[in-house]
Amino acid sequence: MNKNVFLLMFGVATIAASCTMAPKYKRPAAPVPDAWPKGSAYSANQLTTNATAALDLKWRDFFTDEKLRKVIEMALKNNRDLRLAALNVERARAMYGVQRGQLLPAVNATGSGSKQRVPADLSSSGKRQTVERYDANFGVASWEIDFFGYIRSLKDSALESYLATEQSHRSIQILIVSSAANAYLALAADQECLKLSETTLKTQQDVYGLFKRRNELGLIPDLDLYRAQTQVDAARGDMALFTQMVAQDLNALNLLAGSTVPAELLPEELGSVSPVQSVHSGMSSDVLLRRPDVLQAEHLLKAANADIGAARAAFFPRISLTAAIGSASSDLSGLFETGSGAWSYAPRIVMPIFDARTWSAHKAAQAQRQIALTQYEKAIQSAFRDVADALAVHGTVDQQLLAQESLVRALTETHRLSSSRYDKGIDSYLSVLDAQRSLFPARQGLISLRLARLSNEVRLYAVLGGGWDTPSQTASSKSKK
Repeated sequence: MNKNVFLLMFGVATIAASCTMAPKYKRPAAPVPDAWPKGSAYSANQLTTNATAALDLKWRDFFTDEKLRKVIEMALKNNRDLRLAALNVERARAMYGVQRGQLLPAVNATGSGSKQRVPADLSSSGKRQTVERYDANFGVASWEIDFFGYIRSLKDSALESYLATEQSHRSIQILIVSSAANAYLALAADQECLKLSETTLKTQQDVYGLFKRRNELGLIPDLDLYRAQTQVDAARGDMALFTQMVAQDLNALNLLAGSTVPAELLPEELGSVSPVQSVHSGMSSDVLLRRPDVLQAEHLLKAANADIGAARAAFFPRISLTAAIGSASSDLSGLFETGSGAWSYAPRIVMPIFDARTWSAHKAAQAQRQIALTQYEKAIQSAFRDVADALAVHGTVDQQLLAQESLVRALTETHRLSSSRYDKGIDSYLSVLDAQRSLFPARQGLISLRLARLSNEVRLYAVLGGGWDTPSQTASSKSKK
């Protein structure tokens, strides 16, 4: 009899665990075009033979500069945001284990003893007596049999929430990798601008010293001397500005790295940083469905879908069972003797008749699913725009670089010719001054464009989902564990 009871409990648990009232999930259609944008801004986005899909390229292979790799490794090891994300994953995994455990009965071993004196007028024998009872049981207490999938729906919701948290961890790692790389590149660019400012200041100081001697000899007017001084002052201000920017870039890099980056790992200038590997976006926008933030939004949508199943199951009866098997005796020494065996089972059913909260909870679950659906669609649209913007820069930045390089060459030659004409007395110093004022910003602009090109390569890699090394596991494989 006892064996049959526990076999019945096991059979009921197995059947109930396969039931759920959640709507069947179907992935919504992506609210973006199937192909990437086309036009003059994207005309240069042809797939090169050496380009690789971002999702198939590990960040250690994408970044070829060894110093930059070590800085990124520091960030992945020490960054507190990434550490918090990992801890959130551990917490979500544990919460899923708690919810999944409710599908199974909690088996307890209990022991109890009591001793009571009963007065004569309350005793069945009419005499005063002392009653003793000792019990030792092995069983379950208030185990809910999940016939209508209430607990299973909550378990599925907890699983999807855990998987969403895991995807959030992936997103943060990608963000840390790209942010550390961009901070490193910005520092390199500002270091190069600082060197340019130092060289310019030294040149202007030499020119001013030469002009001052000529002025003292009466060879040039005071106006030319003051014009030369304006260039020295402007170069001194630029040098102070880039000194400040380099210090701020270093502070930002240290924050991302989680500790002070050693001096030997810092870049000297942008030209010293090895180029990154080429990546392509593919022909279809379906690649966005593999982005961690999009997967996170989809898992949250699945969780909201499972919550609807729990809200529906709340309208149906809830059945629980308490059962125990053990021994009982009026004497502690006879607790485990032959004939002291005892068993009990007590099923309980609760049938909801009227509870306004269940209807409100059901409406809230449906509304939450619509919210999750909207957030999922917005995540895809935002991802599409991120990639489209990066592709637009990718398709035009090389043309900007060619134009800026040509401009720098032209302004350099203009400055040389203006200085030569001034030295020969053919032209005034005003033309030299105009050439100097145009040349320095043009050189700065060239450095900025080179930085923009490298930063956009990093951005394109990140927005396509690159930067995560560990292969993601599907929800189905995890749900089987």
